[in-house]
Amino acid sequence: MTAFVRSVDIGRPAAEVFAYATDPGHFPEWQRDVARVDVGGHEVGSRFVTVRKVAGAERGMTQEITENAPPRRWAARGVDGPILPSATIEVEPLGVDRCRVTFGLDFDGRGVAAPLAPVVRRIAAKAAPASYQRLKEKLESS
Repeated sequence: MTAFVRSVDIGRPAAEVFAYATDPGHFPEWQRDVARVDVGGHEVGSRFVTVRKVAGAERGMTQEITENAPPRRWAARGVDGPILPSATIEVEPLGVDRCRVTFGLDFDGRGVAAPLAPVVRRIAAKAAPASYQRLKEKLESS
């Protein structure tokens, strides 16, 4: 299940956008709630820790790259914690210097956190489009 899917057109080559948007090391540059990322690699099976600012505190979450098919599709999923995110990024060329990036995002609550998953989905659905717009602005201004 995917909680929501959003697309944004970016005036840059697809391969360039894919390389930037799927590199967890760049997440703090375009996702406002990301404080830092400890990157462990970029290939399928690699894990990275994203430290996000949540309710005034920093919380780390380990994610694993589950797909990496440049320059078209990338996916990662959470592997620890009570709320597990799953994210996809698909890049579709629209010409030489333009592409459409489609983001899919969902959250799965485990155990006592299961009832919180719908709340987290709603919060993310409101916040994520601003991150996608920030990605567009950052890439188009460089």
